[in-house]
Amino acid sequence: MTSAKGASPIVSNSPGAAIVRAPLILASASPRRRALLEQIGVRPARIIAPEIDETVPAGELPRDHAGRLAREKAVAVAGENPDAYVLAADTVVACGRRILPKAEDPETARRCLELISGRAHRVYTGVALAGPDERMRVRIVETRVRVKRLSAEEIAACLASGEWRGKAGGYAIQGLFAAHVIALIGSYTNVVGLPLYETANLLKGAGWRL
Repeated sequence: MTSAKGASPIVSNSPGAAIVRAPLILASASPRRRALLEQIGVRPARIIAPEIDETVPAGELPRDHAGRLAREKAVAVAGENPDAYVLAADTVVACGRRILPKAEDPETARRCLELISGRAHRVYTGVALAGPDERMRVRIVETRVRVKRLSAEEIAACLASGEWRGKAGGYAIQGLFAAHVIALIGSYTNVVGLPLYETANLLKGAGWRL
């Protein structure tokens, strides 16, 4: 089996013989996803940030949006790397049918925090894995998060922390915002950006040895 462009095959030791496997490419520029993978001993051979249109079509539901974007990211990178495993993900924060944006400025972050204050919302992550066998495997994971009612001072402190930058929904659950989370039902790592249990099973199911 050949390797992806610029990457060498990975050799795993096993009793009696060495196993050569296709390299794993992470189709994401997110440092959080890379760190989460490393937490379970998975180190991508390469990281490639795909360029796709992330516009939300009218009427598309949050769950469908997360799955579609993860699939499109994997396809975009796998097209140039057919002999590799390509792992992609997309995380969506939603209040009802409304998809909250990634906060790129303080005002957007403020609106997101005001919207989720005192209520429950859902976080969806689509995880897609394209393999050398040309199969596309997709999982969508849902987590329910309940947030306390935030005071003006608490919102101001969240904004001052800067943790909202680039985060869907305007917060990072692994940061200071954790103090405002009353309950979480489902995968915690899903809210961070990559559900590890489901991702590990997806890789193992495709034949990529952890």
